Amino acid sequence: MTLAILGIAIAVLLFLRVPVAFAFLGPAMVYMVIEGQSTGNALRIVSNAAASFPLLAVPLFVFLGSLANHAGIADRLFRFALAVLAKVRGSLGYVAVGTSVGFSWMSGSAVADAAALGKVQIPAMLANGYTRRFATGVSSTSSLIAPIMPPSIPAVIYAGLAAASTGALFAASVIPALAMAVGLCVVVAVLVQRNPNIRRGKFDKAELLASTKGVILPMVSPFIILGGILGGFFTPTEAAAVGVVYIIIVGLVQRSLTLAGFIRALKETVLTTAGIMLIVASASLLGYILARERLPQMLTELIFSITDNPTVFLALAALLMLLLGTVIDATAILVLVVPILAPIAAQFGIDAIPLGVLLIASLMIGLLTPPVGTVLFVTASVSETRVGEVFRGSLPFLIPAVLVTLSIVLFPDAVLWLPGLLGL
Repeated sequence: MTLAILGIAIAVLLFLRVPVAFAFLGPAMVYMVIEGQSTGNALRIVSNAAASFPLLAVPLFVFLGSLANHAGIADRLFRFALAVLAKVRGSLGYVAVGTSVGFSWMSGSAVADAAALGKVQIPAMLANGYTRRFATGVSSTSSLIAPIMPPSIPAVIYAGLAAASTGALFAASVIPALAMAVGLCVVVAVLVQRNPNIRRGKFDKAELLASTKGVILPMVSPFIILGGILGGFFTPTEAAAVGVVYIIIVGLVQRSLTLAGFIRALKETVLTTAGIMLIVASASLLGYILARERLPQMLTELIFSITDNPTVFLALAALLMLLLGTVIDATAILVLVVPILAPIAAQFGIDAIPLGVLLIASLMIGLLTPPVGTVLFVTASVSETRVGEVFRGSLPFLIPAVLVTLSIVLFPDAVLWLPGLLGL
């Protein structure tokens, strides 16, 4: 009964558009007072959650993505990809996917990707005969690659919660992210064939050479960041710091990062990090309450009463994350659910790394699903399109994301191939 009342209170606050952190924190503090728990202990739980060392990488990766945006790297990637694929019919659709893959190696955030690239990609597609649904659909769905492809902010948070290797989780995420990109390109090819208004462009050798010069330095950063982590030269936090310094140097060398842009990147980093840490802290207190009320044990008993099949468990976990992702922020879900699901997965003999890749992939689909769908609203805002129109446009492009998620459910150990190859 206590958990039911707590859940109803949180649901009402979320429905009233109260920020997720405060929708969690308010009812949790009321519970602590009513149950005679120390409010000092509550504050200690909250502060300890935000003081976690693995989370130190989060603000640095956020800063890295923001700097890359303000240094004009997204625009350069778009220009280069467009020059390479100029003669391909439907090139702008493939460019949207390819640019998202390139930018994901620096941003780690679907929202940042959608905001930075949507402003460039969508107007270009609309001006070249693409439908609004196609333009907003491929742009918004391509942004989901960023939280899966390393360096991923959700992966950093999951690794800290599950006591898993961040490097191994990064390596395990590469192939699913690339598989999703390939799947999106297949959908683009199918939809382009149905639109006779889309024509081939003209190849310009001078433009290709000029755009190539603009991306050579920025595209070294993924090799520094990922190579440093996967090669064992840096911890994720150190790699993020090195990446930030490198992007600043690139911005100065290319004269694309101004003082005003640097200050805006700092402000965006502070605001984003503060929001993430507030959610982590409040969700940790809620997690303490759920543990005190024995919810993990009850869920474990319920799941084992339903099935003893690891594949069925993974399917249920993916479905749970997908449903929660439609209404609650991804960070909050990870902080709440990972401490519960990780021990259950261990009892099924499931490694923490495949579980992490699956949970993150499932959550990302929720970013494009109403009623919350953060990426939906961001794409609608930058393209001046109704949210419903963006959602309808994204539906065919969600098929690859669902198929990738389903493949992880069926073959979880397959994602361990690359970490094993790298000795992680």
